[in-house]
Amino acid sequence: MTDPARFELYAYWRSSATYRVRVALGLKGLARDETTVDIDGGGQHAESFRRVNPMGAIPALVDREGDGAPLTQSLAILEYLDQIRPEPPLLPADAAGRARVRSLALLLAADAHPLVTPRVRQYLTTTGGFDAAAWRAWQIQWLGAGLQALERRLAAEPATGTFCHGETPTLADICLASVVVVTRVFKIEIPDIPTVARVMSACERVEAFAAADPRLQPGAPAQ
Repeated sequence: MTDPARFELYAYWRSSATYRVRVALGLKGLARDETTVDIDGGGQHAESFRRVNPMGAIPALVDREGDGAPLTQSLAILEYLDQIRPEPPLLPADAAGRARVRSLALLLAADAHPLVTPRVRQYLTTTGGFDAAAWRAWQIQWLGAGLQALERRLAAEPATGTFCHGETPTLADICLASVVVVTRVFKIEIPDIPTVARVMSACERVEAFAAADPRLQPGAPAQ
């Protein structure tokens, strides 16, 4: 019998935030076991999972070598992983670079992605009266606003390199890729983002990003 992996990840195949943690674990070479929380079927509302994360959101990560308390919020998890396994770093060494990378990451993870999560969809398509067409227009609006704003910054700022910041992946690239993969899952095309597309292409040449593709995860629909 093999030893259990260090981490237990509560996950779902198409979750953008879960994707971020999968990429970071891959970059750091850290093994995980996954427990599926079916957010399409309402698994996040089960009392057993609410004991893991009272917000009913994924991902949640348990470090079996830590105190056993579940870690929540993808960016907090990424910074935790960066602290316990510093190489390769997910943040630059200098203060200005760290602030820029966090700013780019939050542009997507805090400003754009929260507007298209399952809990928002549930509210808008019930209490809010949205039909399928209105919900899709909402997704296009807010995913597009985030990626187009990121495009403007990446195209204009000299710190942009092969990746969002320089020549190695950071938190910003993980967040960029996490939103792009969701647009693919929902077959949404966002126009006029050539720099974003170039950076995404660079990310996908890195094994940790390629292996985290939602379409490759347990529970994903057959292609």
